[in-house]
Amino acid sequence: MSKRSITFAYLLFNKVDNQINIKNKRARFEYHLIDEFVAGIVLSGTEIKSIRNGKASILEAYCVFDAGEVWIRNMHITEYENGSIYNHKPRSDRKLLLNKKEIKKIEKFLKVKGNTIVPIKMFLTDKGWAKLKIATAQGKKLHDKRQDLKDKDDKRDMDRAMKRF
Repeated sequence: MSKRSITFAYLLFNKVDNQINIKNKRARFEYHLIDEFVAGIVLSGTEIKSIRNGKASILEAYCVFDAGEVWIRNMHITEYENGSIYNHKPRSDRKLLLNKKEIKKIEKFLKVKGNTIVPIKMFLTDKGWAKLKIATAQGKKLHDKRQDLKDKDDKRDMDRAMKRF
């Protein structure tokens, strides 16, 4: 074997699979994000394999507080294609792993009407564990959304003008 093929084989086997970044871009447009937390997710069976393949979505997901625990609902994880009859349900509720201090802070925040918890991003750690970045948030009014779009357009126009010079 040549040195080049050995190096190529080494790169294939030592590939880091934490390149999974599943984002909820709509959350920043729809909500004022106040505080962010990183939470672990309790997964069962083949769910982690589907996440590693990038077959998950948090666009329609939201978090709820129930009996002293935080749960994520409506998160879609596609069934693993090589799974058997023990495959998981795509839209089941999944428990989020947070510290007691963080849970109490979230519980206190949710007591105010209009406050919610939204998932922002799902990623894999260096150890291969799935983590979810969640944020406490308040909904934006229509005029706030219009202002954000206007600011975004202005920034794009300024960037185009700077590129010419």
